[in-house]
Amino acid sequence: MRAVLLAGGKGTRLFPYTAVFPKPLVPLGEKPILEILLRRLRKHGFKKVTLCVGHMSYLIQTFFKDGQWLDMEIDYSLEDKPLGTVGPLALIEDLPDLFLVANGDLLTDANFKKMVADHKQKKALLTIGVYNRAEKMELGVLEVKNKRVVNYLEKPTKNYLISAGVYIFDKKVLKYVEAGKHMDFPKLVNLLLKKKVKINYFLIKGFWLDIGRPDDYQKAVEMFTADSKRFVE
Repeated sequence: MRAVLLAGGKGTRLFPYTAVFPKPLVPLGEKPILEILLRRLRKHGFKKVTLCVGHMSYLIQTFFKDGQWLDMEIDYSLEDKPLGTVGPLALIEDLPDLFLVANGDLLTDANFKKMVADHKQKKALLTIGVYNRAEKMELGVLEVKNKRVVNYLEKPTKNYLISAGVYIFDKKVLKYVEAGKHMDFPKLVNLLLKKKVKINYFLIKGFWLDIGRPDDYQKAVEMFTADSKRFVE
């Protein structure tokens, strides 16, 4: 199976950790974030991976090389300008009919093999990995009807299905992505919905964390230190 990992961003939200390293090389324990994700993909049958790189690409290429030391085949797609979260896919010429795409800064114990199987079973052109996340409002919330207050909720918590930054693509979707043009994933999804393209979702039931901010990073360090095998094995 083939995977494409997005590792070209500047990681500005994670500053100052990203002042010296690109975000995918920021460590959790003794391993960079991206290595942990690669090892998990390898466990689930992904042997060939393309890393989409840009910012500080030379450091990522120097560290991972051709991937043989991970028992994988790693190649690189270099963007000379930011192309968003979907735009880089149009630069890769040898993608198979089905492939996984993921952000390179995720800590998760998701079952990628099951996600691929679910995509095939549902016969969708795109599957979005989602995660159930509870968000607490730190203010009182009013419910109103007919210009009257009908309920008052003190600091309520609401659950959302959020995009987890992991996707299964059918190659046919790439006809909507123009080579060399900036495009983010929300724009692609809305375009596909307008075209009546079937989009599936896969619920990640275990642990998931997007390591975007310093507090997320600290939580990831704590989780990985407490149970590293959960994420690698």
